[in-house]
Amino acid sequence: MKVYTYSQARQKLASLLDEARASGEVRIRRRDGQVFSVQPVAMHASPLDIEPVRLGWSRDEIVEIVRAGREGDR
Repeated sequence: MKVYTYSQARQKLASLLDEARASGEVRIRRRDGQVFSVQPVAMHASPLDIEPVRLGWSRDEIVEIVRAGREGDR
C-alpha cells in the first residue's frame, strides 16, 4: 500500500485516486504524523439495470403485440 505525504497527495490527487481504485487503498500522512486512508466506494448497480434485448421490432409491432395480449385477457 502506497503512503503519500500531504504535499504529494495534493499535487497528484488524480493519480492518487486512480491508485486507490486499482489497489483498494492509499494513505496520506500529515507532517504531524496523522495518517488518513483513501478508499474507493463500491458502486452497487441496481438489479433492474440490465442490458436491453434488441429484437428489431418497431414501436407499432410492439403496440400491436401488447394490444393482442390485452384482448386475449378479456
